[in-house]
Amino acid sequence: MSAMPGSDPRQLAAAPGQYLTFLLGTEMFAIGILAIKEIIEYNGVTPVPQMPPSICGVINLRGAAVPVLDLARRLERAPSPVTKRTCIIVLEIERAGAAFVIGVLVDAVSAVIEIPAADIEPAPTFGAAVRAELLQGIGKVQERFVLLLDAQHVVSAQEFAALDDDGAAPP
Repeated sequence: MSAMPGSDPRQLAAAPGQYLTFLLGTEMFAIGILAIKEIIEYNGVTPVPQMPPSICGVINLRGAAVPVLDLARRLERAPSPVTKRTCIIVLEIERAGAAFVIGVLVDAVSAVIEIPAADIEPAPTFGAAVRAELLQGIGKVQERFVLLLDAQHVVSAQEFAALDDDGAAPP
């Protein structure tokens, strides 16, 4: 079995990654597009009692109940008012070896951009506006920095535990 042309791991590491940029307030963030299933217009959520403060409720996505994470609250920011640009980014992340679907509430989706690996710096260990474990890195885009969120770590173990327990508080 021969390798496909262009599948050299060194070339893949140097290839630009594609990211969906979005706003929370006035700050720009991005998530790698491979974790994104779709983007939907915000039409409200159904609240679920006893969820962590960052889980604002669930939505019906083609017959499936999908939890929605308020990203502003998760990142310890004040939630923005809902506007016509408010969206839910539906992510599929791996959890315990299986796919898990969750929505992420954001203020506005901007664009899909390519960021070369050379323009991505590691997450700082201090002084960042977001905890380092939630970041994949910081990308430089047209003289501006974009915080690249790690989709796998945006949802915390505490939130997963609450979702697993159907709202019951963890022991």
